[in-house]
Amino acid sequence: MAPISTLFWLSIPLIAAAIIYQLGVPNVEDIFDLPFVSSFLVVKIIRQAFSQTYCYASVQTLSTGVSSPDCFSVSNGKFSRVFIDETSFDVTKDARTGHVIPGLWDGHGHLLQYGELMNSVNLFGTKSMKEVQSRLVDYKSRHQEAGTSEEWIRGVGWDQANFDGKWPVSSDLEIDKTFKDLYVMLDRVDVHCIWVSEKVLSQLPSPLPDIPGGEIPTKGVFCDNAIDVVTPYYPKPSNERKARFLRDAIFDLNKLGIVGMHDAGVFPSELTLYKELISDEDWTLRVYAMLECETRNTFCLDEAVKLNTTDGKLHVSSVKLFADGALGSWGSAMIEPYTDKPSSSGSLLVNATTLSKLTLDWAKAGFQVNIHAIGDLANKLAVEAFTSAYPVICPGLTARECQNKRRFRIEHAQIIHPDQQKQMLEIGIIPSIQPTHATSDMPYAESRLGKQRTEAEAYRMRSLLPLNPVLGSDFPVEPANIFEGMYAALTRRSPRTGLDPDGGTKGWYPEETIGLEDALKGFTINPAYGAFLEGKAGVIEKGAYADWVVLDEPLESLDVESLRKATVKETWIGGKRVYKRPGPDDLSSDI
Repeated sequence: MAPISTLFWLSIPLIAAAIIYQLGVPNVEDIFDLPFVSSFLVVKIIRQAFSQTYCYASVQTLSTGVSSPDCFSVSNGKFSRVFIDETSFDVTKDARTGHVIPGLWDGHGHLLQYGELMNSVNLFGTKSMKEVQSRLVDYKSRHQEAGTSEEWIRGVGWDQANFDGKWPVSSDLEIDKTFKDLYVMLDRVDVHCIWVSEKVLSQLPSPLPDIPGGEIPTKGVFCDNAIDVVTPYYPKPSNERKARFLRDAIFDLNKLGIVGMHDAGVFPSELTLYKELISDEDWTLRVYAMLECETRNTFCLDEAVKLNTTDGKLHVSSVKLFADGALGSWGSAMIEPYTDKPSSSGSLLVNATTLSKLTLDWAKAGFQVNIHAIGDLANKLAVEAFTSAYPVICPGLTARECQNKRRFRIEHAQIIHPDQQKQMLEIGIIPSIQPTHATSDMPYAESRLGKQRTEAEAYRMRSLLPLNPVLGSDFPVEPANIFEGMYAALTRRSPRTGLDPDGGTKGWYPEETIGLEDALKGFTINPAYGAFLEGKAGVIEKGAYADWVVLDEPLESLDVESLRKATVKETWIGGKRVYKRPGPDDLSSDI
């Protein structure tokens, strides 16, 4: 029998390796060089004790590592090994089910607003004023407490294009006597306008102030900066209600295979709530939050935070600014007037000088700067704000070298003059694109912009592929289903109908379609890069977050019509299954 002292000294490497492994260092074999105990043996013992292995019919990694693996091991919430299983019999391999892709990321969404929509009136898809009113009546019948001064009736999704092209007015919300004195505030489909009831109007100052960068097109409708007239009177939901919104949103996103998202505009007070909830078991989502000041387009450094939680659930290192409004409400800022409204060129929400100063101030404070820009004038000013900042924040570097370090982004990047397209390609400015915006806007975009401007500038995707665009949905403005986003990118057809605006299947400006591989990268690898998370998110490789999605069939085997209807069987985050589609079969097999 070996002396106790010998056993003690032999046990030290194993104990140390176990501790290090538990702390999240997956490659113990790179740390220990033991003359008396094989490092391979140490790793094997520790891996068996503290890791779990999963094998599937196929695994798509999006990594340059192991080619066509079918298994991976997970420890401490990260992938510790990705490999081809050489030990199992062919019959065992053939019996495996489920096809794995990396966990999906939405590159531009609004988490709290998504949860609020799930707890309010969903007006998306309404085709008439009567249908809007019917949904409001139905909602009120099921929520008797809604409509008071403490809890307004909220909703999202109306579009004046469906009201015979006429803006709604506040009196349209006085549906019957029960709605006579209710507080109602409804967001337009693009959330750049609100429509409020007479009761809300009665609380506002009279006469209404003139707001630069805002418009009040009819009594009861407020667009862009004019929304600020109403928001001080809106009773914000309590933190308890907000927590419910967040939990509902996260669960729904997990069902769609979404493991992470870029939260495009989070107030400092909301970040405080996020930090309180992030350790809860219900928080099963990675969030890259873009800070938005309570007063839009300001420099609120005293309230700003930068953080990366150790579990990778919350990252804050960027800020969001707003250059203009939205195309549907003629709010996007254009170089030339709108074709269908020659009296207007849209609205800048901030002047060029202020936008450039804010960009520089935030960049000097160490924040990535992301600018909402839809119209070609707004995109021009965003590019100019970035290019003027590079020499100051990166002395001695070229614009492209500085951009590679700071990764400035244009959120939406919908209508870009060819000159700015060329600049973006030369410098490497990241476009954050929502493919379903193109298919939602295609019925009216050309009438707003004219054929020539649409063809040369609008809704570029293939043209901007060299920039590795970050793809997203802008939920709740669009459905959060990433497979619908992929379908829109591949076909330029509506994911809801499968058709283009002419009712055909050619696709709207099909020369701007992209392929499946690029679409998948747009919802995995590219968002990771756009959030400084490359090698950690969007891939299945050693050291990355153990996030994956299980599908019924390999993604590449689906035809495009099946793609838009695809559903997720399982979603895993940090090695923990957070969603399983109801059913008797269990897709994972441990070895």
